[in-house]
Amino acid sequence: MSTRRNLLAGLGSSAAVFVGWAAMQSGAEESGSDSVVMRGGGVFPNVTLVTHEGRKVRFYDDLIRGKVVAFNMMYTECSGKCPTMTANLRRLQQLLGDRAGCSVFMYSITLQPLMDTPEVLQAYVEKHHIGVGWQFLTGEPEAVEAVRFSLGFYDINPEVDRNLSSHTGLIRVGNDSLERWTMAPALTEPMHILSTLNHVDPSEILTV
Repeated sequence: MSTRRNLLAGLGSSAAVFVGWAAMQSGAEESGSDSVVMRGGGVFPNVTLVTHEGRKVRFYDDLIRGKVVAFNMMYTECSGKCPTMTANLRRLQQLLGDRAGCSVFMYSITLQPLMDTPEVLQAYVEKHHIGVGWQFLTGEPEAVEAVRFSLGFYDINPEVDRNLSSHTGLIRVGNDSLERWTMAPALTEPMHILSTLNHVDPSEILTV
């Protein structure tokens, strides 16, 4: 229960933390890599990230705007939750079928951007047989931190927050068009994660 309370408190404070970060950035109110986009009370940085294919993308404009999305944090040297989580999400990708990369977009963002270059992430993608519709992302450390806070992968306890593995157990799921966002455990059954996705994207729920 304590962990759950910390999670909820962290989610509640993450927007405030990010607003503080954004206020310190020069030109935050202007268009550019540090601009901030407000959606339904949420705060998203429009910073530049780089895909495992080496393509530069803007966090909000290119990855979120108008889409149903699923985000998780990982790093390639993680030997704890990450391999199991990646396998779990790969099963989710298979369950999505043609929806993956078409109506639902999956993103994994490294917690070690200086080590996980696009080339390293590409090798990870190949090793784990990642298919279409799932991108692995890196970028400047400051950009990755801004993204991490904005998605709620944050703990109010600084000591816990410094532990990279504390940010790898959840998936942030959202539908930007409907401004609906929620969380799902990364290690739960893939069908449960799919149900969470369908919850924010009701057009995909089959009716009897």
